[in-house]
Amino acid sequence: MPFKKAIDARHARIADAVGKIAGNSEGSLSDNINNHLYYGLHRQADGSWVFREWAPNAVRIYLIGDFNNWKRTGGYCLNPLGNGDWEIVIPDFFIHHGDLYKLYVEWPGGGGERLPAYVTRAVQDEETKAFCAQVWDPATAYSWKNPRPARIADPLIYECHIGMSSEEEKVATFTEFRQNVLPRIAALGYDVIQIMALQEHPYYGSFGYQVSNFFALSSRFGTPEEFKELVDEAHGLGIAVIMDIVHSHSVDNVAEGLGMFDGREDLYFHKGPQGHHPAWGSRCFDYGKQATVCFLLSNCKFWMEEYMLDGFRFDGVTSMLYWDHGLGKDFGRYDLYFDSGVDESAVTYLALANMLVHEIHPDALTIAEDVSGMAGLAAPYEEGGVGFDFRMAMGIADHWIKWIKERPDETWSPGEIWYELTNKRADERTVSYAECHDQALVGDQTILFRLLGAKMYTAMSKASEDLVVDRGIALHKMIRLITLATCGGGYLNFMGNEFGHPEWIDFPRSGNGWSYKYARRQWSLVDNPDLRYHDLGAFDAAMIGFVRANGLLGFPPEHVLSDEKNKILVFKRKNCIFAFNFNPSGSFADYKVPAPAGKYSVALDTDSPGFGGFGRVDHSVHHFTVSEEPTDGQKRFDDVLSLYLPSRTAIVLILVD
Repeated sequence: MPFKKAIDARHARIADAVGKIAGNSEGSLSDNINNHLYYGLHRQADGSWVFREWAPNAVRIYLIGDFNNWKRTGGYCLNPLGNGDWEIVIPDFFIHHGDLYKLYVEWPGGGGERLPAYVTRAVQDEETKAFCAQVWDPATAYSWKNPRPARIADPLIYECHIGMSSEEEKVATFTEFRQNVLPRIAALGYDVIQIMALQEHPYYGSFGYQVSNFFALSSRFGTPEEFKELVDEAHGLGIAVIMDIVHSHSVDNVAEGLGMFDGREDLYFHKGPQGHHPAWGSRCFDYGKQATVCFLLSNCKFWMEEYMLDGFRFDGVTSMLYWDHGLGKDFGRYDLYFDSGVDESAVTYLALANMLVHEIHPDALTIAEDVSGMAGLAAPYEEGGVGFDFRMAMGIADHWIKWIKERPDETWSPGEIWYELTNKRADERTVSYAECHDQALVGDQTILFRLLGAKMYTAMSKASEDLVVDRGIALHKMIRLITLATCGGGYLNFMGNEFGHPEWIDFPRSGNGWSYKYARRQWSLVDNPDLRYHDLGAFDAAMIGFVRANGLLGFPPEHVLSDEKNKILVFKRKNCIFAFNFNPSGSFADYKVPAPAGKYSVALDTDSPGFGGFGRVDHSVHHFTVSEEPTDGQKRFDDVLSLYLPSRTAIVLILVD
């Protein structure tokens, strides 16, 4: 309520922006967002080619490439159309599928080679490492076989990177991922894959977050048709495909990207220092410019329509929302979400993007990567929000690192764990995760690496006995289960972390001799039944399968008890009781747990032998609630379960009668 005026003003700005694009008529955003169909290289109905570019500061633009020996000639000079638009029409027989080309843009006082802003394919020369645009016009268009899956209300997300998905020390391809990794994801039970690094980026080691060509599918992983086949096959398995879309900044490069495209630094970006990200060394978009907004909105529409994607995870939203990019802020006060530090043009753009995406595909999924916790970001526009379906619960992974790194687990507080894992606004849905790709990058460690240290290399055989490994394996399963079981509607896992993938992620760079050793996934570890990695993988599949089959995430978690002395946390979700005993040595018999009356059976148990545990829980035993007079003096009776809770174990009981 204290910010009602600011929220109403924000809502009015968004409505005004919609009206400007849709023409204040019955028209839609999608009807009026088609820059990608106008700009760039397109084949016309008569077979000729038309190329258009927007470069208002240019005085002359040439198309150069294989078709004219890379010469600036009058026959390939674009014609000015006014308002900064340029065009050239070229007969069919001059341009062919696979031809390489660029623009040569001249401006007052200079000129240079550029890749078109709307280029849909760019390829890198193996020798020179230079990127060129490539004509992509295969003789046969891809024919889609499977429809998009119906809306996935409670997403179980498998975050992945195509290039590092092979066990071989190389850049893996779309085809290899489709054949070798997609079946694994389906077998584990995840229903959404979130793919990183799809937009073209010059530096492989940027993890895809320094984008140069926003409409170009990264050619290092294969062809557009091969990616379409991957998406199509995922849809056939009932798996939705979303991509990490980077609209928070652009690579600073001029040869490959949008930097100084027509000699101006502020074509799509802010002018001066505001146009340069102080931490990322990249260019910052000016979301107050209509040309920028239409460029980015068209980008959303292009990816959804060209590749049949099911939505987006918007990267770097915090950086977009605040003039200072959120650097050094703790966001402990609500006024920081509504004061002059907010770039309201960015808020408006994100609202427009969400409207457009859901207009194109009503069942689409949009997720905001925002560390600030801006109120309303994941609330519907109709309620005054920005319209994301989910936000990433980014603080949870930080807390797990803090607890593991700074405190022995015998001092962990069940109450604190419950609070930090469930401290979310109830009216905004979140995606929880114990670790994503961020926690595995070089200089950091995965959860299992933090728990095991060097033992990861020497004691992961089932034939070996090691107390450090026993502890690490037990906590790894408990951490993942409790993060999933308390989530705000969605859960995420990064590729390979489900089985405790060893070591870190480090892309080829000069500092490691351009090695691919750490930019891959060692699937042979989880496939080997003699290793404990195999058991961790089996547990993840059982955990995901159980939650999905029982539709648990559609119901909120409800706290039952936090026993600080004995290190026990119990909560309820739908018809299940989750009991976690974090005690490193204490096991408890006849432990009383309040529960709805009925008969329960053990549905999941982290201590099962098949999951690398010790088999201390008897699954054949049914548990019945009994009425027990409470000790607080009140005249009522509680229904309680009497449970055996082994140390460092979590059990899930499901109401069966």
